[in-house]
Amino acid sequence: MELVVGRVAKSHGVRGELVVEVRTDEPEQRFAPGIVLRGRLPRATSTQDYTVESVREHSGRLLVCLRGVSDRTAADALRGTLFLIDTADLSPSEDPDEFYDHELEGLSVQLVDGAVVGEVTEVLHSAAGELLSVRAADDGREILIPFVTAIVPSVSVAEGRVVIDPPEGLLDKE
Repeated sequence: MELVVGRVAKSHGVRGELVVEVRTDEPEQRFAPGIVLRGRLPRATSTQDYTVESVREHSGRLLVCLRGVSDRTAADALRGTLFLIDTADLSPSEDPDEFYDHELEGLSVQLVDGAVVGEVTEVLHSAAGELLSVRAADDGREILIPFVTAIVPSVSVAEGRVVIDPPEGLLDKE
């Protein structure tokens, strides 16, 4: 299984720098000079390897130079590229309250009383924080649940479940 660690948003300047939206808690490891990134263009099925030459922070994103990408035209051609790693290459988290997205996807979502709400289909990352996209067990609709301790008091990957204590109205059908 693959995990996205970054996405090329656009080119920056005329020397081939890429503006990369980071999707990892370890950008200093994933985007360090000399690291080889596996990239996939939008709608492509194959990947290509890119070697990081330099990286610097800029406005909450990274500016990355890749070997062989030396001008704006080459950088523009990579717009939308996803940088991927294999989940098998990840070491388990030391923190019991931290999870990789792929560990949460497929888990059963239950209320504190054990009633089944649905299944986590995706973890969405927004400026406001993470959301669990849950497919409702009763009708298949999407429910977005803020992934915060006040609403999600318990996650057990080993038991295959996420326990939620939603505020009034969160699970209501529109």
